[in-house]
Amino acid sequence: MPVSNTSIVERIARVIAGRIVSINAEGGDPSAGDRVDSIWRDYAEDARSVLRTLREPDAVMAEAGDAEIWERMVLAALEAEGASA
Repeated sequence: MPVSNTSIVERIARVIAGRIVSINAEGGDPSAGDRVDSIWRDYAEDARSVLRTLREPDAVMAEAGDAEIWERMVLAALEAEGASA
């Protein structure tokens, strides 16, 4: 399984930033890459909030895998960012 070199918080924050500025989503910028590079940190707390919500898998997710491992993985990501769960 591939493992990302970019933290999950950064990846989520970049998606949020991209949705806000890119013409492909809700924004108006037809080439938003540079803008996302410069503003994604503004959305890091939003990303951490998403992770806090995801730490408890829903029933479908729990059935597909180990819910305790999932929770530990999400908590580890939050701790790596210095965020409290």
